[in-house]
Amino acid sequence: MSVAGIALGVAADAAFGDPRRWHPVAGFGQAAAAFERVVYRPTRAAGVMYAGVLVGGAALVGAALERVLPRSLARGLALYVALGGRSLAREAAAVADLVERGEIESARVRIRSLVGRDPEQLDASELCAAAIESVAENTVDAVIAPLLWCAAAGAPGVLAYRAVNTLDAMVGRRNERYARFGTAAARADDVANWPAARLAGALTVVFGDREARTVWKERAALHPSPNAGVIEAAFAGALGLTLGGTLAYAGHVEHRPRLGDGRAPGPADVGRAIRLARIISLAAAVLAMVRR
Repeated sequence: MSVAGIALGVAADAAFGDPRRWHPVAGFGQAAAAFERVVYRPTRAAGVMYAGVLVGGAALVGAALERVLPRSLARGLALYVALGGRSLAREAAAVADLVERGEIESARVRIRSLVGRDPEQLDASELCAAAIESVAENTVDAVIAPLLWCAAAGAPGVLAYRAVNTLDAMVGRRNERYARFGTAAARADDVANWPAARLAGALTVVFGDREARTVWKERAALHPSPNAGVIEAAFAGALGLTLGGTLAYAGHVEHRPRLGDGRAPGPADVGRAIRLARIISLAAAVLAMVRR
């Protein structure tokens, strides 16, 4: 049943991408924001309760879907809600096209759909690097991890994962408000993505350049994220590029390690990253179905 569900979810995402209106994840985000206003306290305990209620609720929705719908359909629907591969590729390609045409200001606006960093000072190469880093990281978050969680735990697992990942984006930031409250969501996301990031890195080594393994081994641990560092380093090595470096988030400067020793990225490299992401995503889908 999971095999058919995975195939259905992957096909739906490839055909339709994210819904432009009434996306369930957006609805979940609105509900989470409303719940935060009620329960917020600057403590870890409040954050644990907040994340536990919302993630548990998402899992219950998945279980209910499997009771009222044929299981394959329920799992396919849940997976479609969680996947974002087509939309990710579309947004990254749009940024590359704008950079290629020299429309840097428009590219800085468009990149906001992919990254949380401040884009005002990014030049053409830095915009392409940001797009490639987003393709790498979000291929884990929005493709490979949902596939693995669907294979492992069906609709409850994939919706609970999507809830964890959404909460991390909302409250897992390292600022004064969420320094303690967001700890549970951030740590849960690290744990939930750990297997997917390593699988994605391994697939990148298999289907990309052998340098992917070297950069992963030597540089990934220097990245502040235990998962993003793996896949971004692997992509840098596989594509022969240099990623990472100094970034700005909400006015705060963050010095990240240089990943790779290749050249600076250009618009064509964004397309190469998208193609690599599609290859490893397809391979992960096949492995998820074989797992079942």
